[in-house]
Amino acid sequence: MRLAGKVAVVTGAGTGIGQAIAVAFAQEGASVVVDYVGDASVPVETLSKIASIHGNAISVEADVSNPQAVSELIQKTVATFGKLDIFVNNAGIEKKSAFVDYPYDAWQEIIAVNLTGPFLCSQAAAKQMILQGKGGRIINISSIHEDLPLLTNSAYCASKGGLRMLMRTIAVELAPHNITVNNIGPGAIYTPIDQDIQGNPALIAELLAQIPMKRWGQPEEVAKLALYLASDDAAYVTGSTHFIDGGMLRNAGSL
Repeated sequence: MRLAGKVAVVTGAGTGIGQAIAVAFAQEGASVVVDYVGDASVPVETLSKIASIHGNAISVEADVSNPQAVSELIQKTVATFGKLDIFVNNAGIEKKSAFVDYPYDAWQEIIAVNLTGPFLCSQAAAKQMILQGKGGRIINISSIHEDLPLLTNSAYCASKGGLRMLMRTIAVELAPHNITVNNIGPGAIYTPIDQDIQGNPALIAELLAQIPMKRWGQPEEVAKLALYLASDDAAYVTGSTHFIDGGMLRNAGSL
């Protein structure tokens, strides 16, 4: 039980990578707060999976781009479980459009969720961890597109590039408090965010041609990396992005 006695918050944990991380953490002994936005049915599947393995979890609705909601998320976590050890910034959105036609409101929304959200959540989490005096872990789910351009995705790429520098900067600031900060940079992971590709055989073939391992990654594989970064095994690991992409980023760099 690598996370026995730990308390973790995972944002956007109702589906996909966030759900896989929440379940993996619970399986390893952590008490998990499943953050979500929207209908109360969103976190039900995640909570059910955790219950099936006799894990400990609650759900909290909180918009990560709202400072008050983030503050309440931390407060509810501590009120329920007594502390906060691990915070995973997973919530994210993506909207594609040609740059010259990119809607301003879409840009604002993506930056708010993908970059301002991790800023607010990491700040609130770090304050709580410093108050506790026992260190902690902050893990951001970024993307290979913090480094690799993606046409028609200027806002998403900008948000992830910003997240890289946010992580690097606060990792240095928070290190004296024994708080580690790392990014995970997934490539093509089979999640609901890629439905536009999954339903198009031609796009799938084009995508797989860019991946040396010739397959999608799975959310559970990302969760295993998050589990390592959240554990005591990674106590000396901070300030880096850890890519998990089947070689896609390196392959693109060789073209």
